[in-house]
Amino acid sequence: MRDAAIMSPSDIRRAITRIAHEIVENNRGTQGLVFVGMLTRGVPLAHRIARAIAEFEGDEVPVGTLDVGLYRDDLTERGPTVNIQPSDVPDVAGKRVVLVDDVLYTGRTVRAALDALINYGRPERIQLAVLVDRGHRELPIRADFVGKNIPTARGDDVQVRLDETDGEEFVRVAAAEEAEALS
Repeated sequence: MRDAAIMSPSDIRRAITRIAHEIVENNRGTQGLVFVGMLTRGVPLAHRIARAIAEFEGDEVPVGTLDVGLYRDDLTERGPTVNIQPSDVPDVAGKRVVLVDDVLYTGRTVRAALDALINYGRPERIQLAVLVDRGHRELPIRADFVGKNIPTARGDDVQVRLDETDGEEFVRVAAAEEAEALS
């Protein structure tokens, strides 16, 4: 049974710091940058990246919140009720937007986020930052900034826990058999 912490709190902190530096380097600074965290765990990750950049660059990067619930392509499979939370997206028109999420898997949530984001304006560029890329894409989507690539089986459950949302901090993979038993 594979069920071990893949990332500790210090691993997560280092990954966020590295992603922050890569974003600044790739964008030649912070001018015109906007972070949009995807609910739920993408939001605290976006805030952490913004804080890291503020520490080493001295610049504040606006951070927004995006709920993609109504843009998902699996609404009929999810049942009659979808829990929608308010989005709070700063002005993105002409800006370099970095979408932030915890795990990149099939790419379908990112596709929904792109659809939702375009309703807020036309960004100059959209980039994607994720803490974990687990593979198994169903759409041609890739992250520009990745904390850790974790090879998984399709049925495995990648669990990201953050202090802000869960009161504990780690990334672990529950093997397919265990993930099924937990659900």
